[in-house]
Amino acid sequence: MTEVAREAADAVVADEAGQATADTSGQAVVVAFGQTMKTLRVRAGLEREEFGRRIGYSASTVASYEQGRRIPSPRTIERADEVLDAGGLLTVWKEQVERAQYPVFFQGMATLEKEAIELLAYDALVVKGLLQTEEYMRALLAMRRPVLDQETIEQRVAARLARQDIFDRPSSPLLSFVMDESVLRHRYGGKGVLRGQLEHLLLVGQKRNVEIQVMPTVCEDNAGVNGPFTVVTRKDGKKFVYAEAQSTSTLQTDPEQTALAAARYGIIRSQALTPRESLEFIERLLGEL
Repeated sequence: MTEVAREAADAVVADEAGQATADTSGQAVVVAFGQTMKTLRVRAGLEREEFGRRIGYSASTVASYEQGRRIPSPRTIERADEVLDAGGLLTVWKEQVERAQYPVFFQGMATLEKEAIELLAYDALVVKGLLQTEEYMRALLAMRRPVLDQETIEQRVAARLARQDIFDRPSSPLLSFVMDESVLRHRYGGKGVLRGQLEHLLLVGQKRNVEIQVMPTVCEDNAGVNGPFTVVTRKDGKKFVYAEAQSTSTLQTDPEQTALAAARYGIIRSQALTPRESLEFIERLLGEL
């Protein structure tokens, strides 16, 4: 990341006061991208059906992209630019459009995940998004109130799944997750969804750059009683602390606060089961289903 890009990222993650503006801006980006794509498609003399066939989507999906009702993936943008011989007029939008696919309160964190060399997460309510299966994601999103429309659900599922490439990057960051036992017992979406989620945790927990730990309910000490939080260390060494609740978020950059959060996370890890014990614990939960 260049110095200019890093300053821009800092501006994104620090702007908690301007969330409403950012939300409106994100939608404006999606609409502007759609109009640009439509203009290039018409210039190329392609009907929606033919253009959709070439990029692998239906005409109705192309219409959703052009009208700003649906957000295309980075790969789709690249393919559209190629098919329309746009010379980069579409791919230049890729980063802005990608950021717009996340809820405004999460956009800063999504930016940080791409630059992380270490990510430490404590969760007490649901499985961390980076660890969720698609079925588990859909179950959680279906329970949201007010109800989310189907296009928003599809958009958020696609965005959350795309974030999971963090596990397989050439230079994968160090990833540590501690979660309360109760998180692993909630049958969100039903027994089958939970079974698939627990099996997925066992697979991810075997990766060399990942440690998953469980905080059992019988534990008499837990330094995480103040709630879930995530500590991210960026490639330039700067630390951030992210916390989320009720569709709002805070992102601390103060060195003292980030240092304290990292220390608190270290205590939580020491109080939880070890990674080996935790995977064995998850296996036992699977056996109980």
